[in-house]
Amino acid sequence: MGFNGKYSIGILLTFVLLVAAMLYSFPVITMITGIRGITADSFFLSRIVIWIVLIIVFLYNRVIEKDSFLLKKESSYSILFYIKAVLSLYLICIIGGVALNAIIQFFISEKISDKLINLVPVFKNNYFLIIFMCLTAAIVEEFLMRGYIQPRIEKIYNNPNAGVIISSILFGILHSTYGTLGQVLGPFFIGIVFALFYKRYSNIKILIICHFMIDFISLMTLNFINIKHLSAF
Repeated sequence: MGFNGKYSIGILLTFVLLVAAMLYSFPVITMITGIRGITADSFFLSRIVIWIVLIIVFLYNRVIEKDSFLLKKESSYSILFYIKAVLSLYLICIIGGVALNAIIQFFISEKISDKLINLVPVFKNNYFLIIFMCLTAAIVEEFLMRGYIQPRIEKIYNNPNAGVIISSILFGILHSTYGTLGQVLGPFFIGIVFALFYKRYSNIKILIICHFMIDFISLMTLNFINIKHLSAF
């Protein structure tokens, strides 16, 4: 099997495992542990499942692909560039996300995600879980979506734009488990921004830091707002 075939299987494996983790981790956790519903313990275990997905993809890369996990060589930049890049990406994603959400609310008055509502008491003042969740999302999603999937799609189609678009679509689909249009289009928009940055600057660390910031600030804000204002997220 050529590299394109191995890359295609790796992309499919990654996406299927992530979807399965998103959809079935809680039912499986309930079956194994007896913990019902979304609790701090079950959510923590569900993030462990996400880390297991990363480990499986890493092993596939080592054993089957026998190639570098990050096909793009990491570029080095100054501390000042890191600060400017992280802040710029953060502002673009937040401003763009708020504008996109406002448009969605204007046209369809979308209700708040039930899953998001259920998560509010789970994260309330649970700072360890907030940090662990944010680290998991930032590290695993960036390594898999931008670091692993995006450049392999570029190689398969010999088109960098295909990597940007397809990886962003997959990123949006992964968040469809929240059950709202905003929770799909928002991540899709962030996926486009992050993918374009990665295509241009080839630095996964900056994306991890920014991803962590977006999630961490959003989740910390949940501790201080009324539930009726959740639609902003």
